[in-house]
Amino acid sequence: MCPGYGVFARRKTRPGLPCLYSDRVSDAFSGVVRSSTALFTDKYELTMLEAALADGSGERPCVFEVFARRLPVGRRYGIVAGTGRLIDALASFRFADAELAIAAEFLDATTVDWLRNYRFSGDIDGYREGDFYFPGSPILSVHGTFAECVLLETLALSIFNHDSAIASAAARMVGAADGRTLIEMGSRRTHEEAAVAAARAAYLAGFDSTSNLEAARRYGIPAAGTAAHAFTLLHTTTAGRDEASAFRSQIDSLGVGTTLLVDTYDITQGVATAVEVAGPELGGVRIDSGDLGVLARQVRRQLDDLGATRTKIVMSGDLDEYGIAGLRAEPVDAYGVGTSVVTGSGAPTAGMVFKLVEVDGIPVEKRSAAKESRGGAKRAVRYARRTGTLVEEVVYPATHPEAPAGEGSVLHELLVPLVRGGEPVAGLPTLDEGRELLARGMVSLPWEGLTLSAGDPAVPTRFVTTEV
Repeated sequence: MCPGYGVFARRKTRPGLPCLYSDRVSDAFSGVVRSSTALFTDKYELTMLEAALADGSGERPCVFEVFARRLPVGRRYGIVAGTGRLIDALASFRFADAELAIAAEFLDATTVDWLRNYRFSGDIDGYREGDFYFPGSPILSVHGTFAECVLLETLALSIFNHDSAIASAAARMVGAADGRTLIEMGSRRTHEEAAVAAARAAYLAGFDSTSNLEAARRYGIPAAGTAAHAFTLLHTTTAGRDEASAFRSQIDSLGVGTTLLVDTYDITQGVATAVEVAGPELGGVRIDSGDLGVLARQVRRQLDDLGATRTKIVMSGDLDEYGIAGLRAEPVDAYGVGTSVVTGSGAPTAGMVFKLVEVDGIPVEKRSAAKESRGGAKRAVRYARRTGTLVEEVVYPATHPEAPAGEGSVLHELLVPLVRGGEPVAGLPTLDEGRELLARGMVSLPWEGLTLSAGDPAVPTRFVTTEV
C-alpha cells in the first residue's frame, strides 16, 4: 500500500516499483465541472473586436499563428505542450449572462449581442503535442474571421507559454535522469490550477507520476507520494523524539513496501531505525536535504550492510536538471522534483506570441525591431537522415503545392488538423500518445542537442519565403 504525499492513501501499487508509486486514479475529467473560459482574455481583445465590428473589418478572413521568436537562454529545443488543454478550453469559450455582464460595462450593445452568440467556427492546425519546436516554428495556425480569432490570443498564449515551458524543462530533467524514475511534486510552489497543468506537462515530457491528486483525477496521471516530516514530528512525546513510532505507524497502515522519510533528524540513525522497524524488505527511503551525492552513497552502503539490498533510494530537495545530472553516477533510484519543474527551471514562459500573418489571402507582417514576424500562412516539415536523426526544419508558404526539398531523406509533416468548422477533429492524439511521441523524438535529436550546455538550436530552421 502507498502513502499519499503527507496523507496516507490506500491504493494498488505498480509491479516492480517501491510502494511510492500508485495506479491511475481516473482516466480523464471525471466529475470535473467546466466553467466558461471566455474571460481568460485581455480587455483590449474585446475593445478591438468592438472597433472591428463597427467598421466592418471584423468579418475579414484572417490567419493567426503562434510561434516563439527564440528559445530561452541555454535551451537547444522546446516541447509543444498544452494543445489538449486549448481544445478543451475552446469548447468552454462561451459568453453567458455572467460574462456578458462584465463585457457590458465597457462595450456597446451591438458587440455584447455579438458575443452572446459567439462560437469559434474556424479551423486550427498545429504541431502535435509532444513534438519539438524551434525559433519560428508555426506551432499553431488559426483560420477564421478577425472577430472570432482575435479573442483567442490570450487563451492560446497563456496555455502554450506555460505548458510548453514546463514540458521543455521537464524533458531536460528526463534526459538527465537517464531512465530513472521522476516524480513531479511541485504543487506547493505554484498557483493551484497551474500546479495541475504543470503536472500534465511534466507527465507529457516523461515524468512517471505526480503528487497532485487533481492532476491524477483530471488527466489520469499516476499518483505518487512518500511521507511528511510533520508525521515524524507528530510522534514526539514528553519523553522526546520517537522516530521509530512514526515509522511503525506508517508501516502498520501502509505495509512494508512504503517509503520512509529518514532525514527528519539524523539520517544514519533514521536509516537504521527504518530497517529495524520495517525489516530488509522496506520499499524505499527518501532523503530531502544535505549533500545528496554523498548521502546517496552512504545510505546505499548502510542499507546493503543491513541486508536491505532491494530498498530504493528516493532523492528530493530543490533538484533541477543540473542537480539530477550531477547525481547520475550515484546509487539513486528515483528523483522528486518540485520548484524547478513547475517554474520551468529558470524559464517560466516559452516566449510565444500570437500574430496576424494573413488578411484576405494577403500576407501581413510586423516589422518592429526585435519583434518582427513573417507574413503569410505557413506549413512546416522536418527532415531526417535514414538513421532517424533530425537534420532541419523547413517552414514554407501554405500556398506551395508541396514541401520544398531539404537535407535528409525522411519527411515529417508537422502541422496537423486540430479543429475544423469550430469542432475538434475526431481522433486527436491523447496525452499518452503525446508522451510516446516525445519519447521517440528524443532519440532523434542530434546528440549535441541533448546536452545541458548553451548552444545553437539542436535542429536549424530554414524559411522559404517565395514560391519554388
